[in-house]
Amino acid sequence: MANRNEEKGEEHMREDGMEYTGENTGTDGSEPKNEQGAEPEDRESAEIDRRMELLMTQTDGLKKGKPKKKGFVRRKWLIAAGLIVCGAVVFKITSGGKTAVPTVATIPLTKQDIQEKLSLSGPVSGTDSVDVVSNIHAEILQMNVKEGDQVTKGQVLAVLDSTDLEREVNIARNAYEQAVANKETQDKEAALGYEKAVQDFQKASLDHSRNSQLFEAGDISQADLEQSSNALNDARRAMEKYTVENGRGVADPSYALQVQNAAFELEKKQEELENTQIRSEIDGTVVRVNSKVGQFADKVEDDKPMFSIENLEQLELEIQVSEFSIGKVQVGQKARIRADILNGAEEEGEVVKISPTGEEKGGGSTERVIPTIIRVVTPDTKLMAGITARAELMVQEAKDAFTVPVSAVFDSADHSYIEVLQDGKIRWIPVTIGVDGETVVEVVPADDTELQEGMAVVAVPDPALTEGMEALPAGQ
Repeated sequence: MANRNEEKGEEHMREDGMEYTGENTGTDGSEPKNEQGAEPEDRESAEIDRRMELLMTQTDGLKKGKPKKKGFVRRKWLIAAGLIVCGAVVFKITSGGKTAVPTVATIPLTKQDIQEKLSLSGPVSGTDSVDVVSNIHAEILQMNVKEGDQVTKGQVLAVLDSTDLEREVNIARNAYEQAVANKETQDKEAALGYEKAVQDFQKASLDHSRNSQLFEAGDISQADLEQSSNALNDARRAMEKYTVENGRGVADPSYALQVQNAAFELEKKQEELENTQIRSEIDGTVVRVNSKVGQFADKVEDDKPMFSIENLEQLELEIQVSEFSIGKVQVGQKARIRADILNGAEEEGEVVKISPTGEEKGGGSTERVIPTIIRVVTPDTKLMAGITARAELMVQEAKDAFTVPVSAVFDSADHSYIEVLQDGKIRWIPVTIGVDGETVVEVVPADDTELQEGMAVVAVPDPALTEGMEALPAGQ
């Protein structure tokens, strides 16, 4: 091996005729040891350095007097040299050129019970709720409840000024009564008119029948016969112009329509008058009051409802389940509910409703979510409406299953794998993932491999550790 530790500035000739000037002194300024006096590791390092230097300088003499672009060539050699150095770091090239066996960190394969859970947060609310609003432009004269009050269905919550509506009801009632009176008058006139028209038609019919006989006997002329025929037709038309119900003449349908419209207007005004007493539509608790005396009922600030009422006897939690997980959720599934207000305790829940349609998740995501309702079934719950709680659903579980940390599984093109160190060699075992826990997963062999407790599983698998490669456990 050539000695590259000559005195500073000395020039050396290379086999290819190229020259270089090398500087190599110790860190303290003294002469460095030569390769014969150096430790084996120093000699190995010196040899690598010498070969890299040789590779880089040889590029200057390529093609006899026609040097290539040094920057491009040197970069290629530097990359190759870098790979050599990296290989030397990983596998520790020995002085004899033999690659050392790599070491890997392993963990024992164990069995344990494992559970897969789905945990999602959502708002807590009553099972039945209603926002009480009014579209009547009337002043609020009286407020009968405050937040926190228990109310029953039909209970009066507030009273509005009804003066204008009482007047409108009277006007509408008068209009209705007038329409009814008009129809009754027209009914009477129509009945009498129809009765007379029927009589006239019957008389004209008899006259025309008699004249027909006289005409056949030659006692009257053709003109007399035609005159009686025209009278009969006029009487028929006069009778047919009447609207008849059950054999009796009645008023034109337009009068009945007038009565109907007037009745509708009266009913609407009466309903508005009744609604000046604002009532609760459900049994529950008043959770919000957004109005006050002196305001107009239809002009609540920020368009909020006058009152919000919820049935707090039964609470529900609404969560948004991803479309990728909804297949693991079903009605009747049990849930554990946690919230800050419970101070570390848990309450029971049950899935009672899954929406038949999905909706956008929001935030620019293309993922869809499905609203799902979980009912709180714990008696005397400490939860309250309006807070956020977290529901944990048990998706699936396995008993006495082989498990590994999530990081011990890697995916290849065809399968998921774990790597084990067996008899000093790396072995790839294809697996399928069973129950997916938070930090560990159940692994099931995808072939006829039989897993055994205590197998040395590579903690951080690396596809570079190929099947059959020799390896040692870390620490040896």
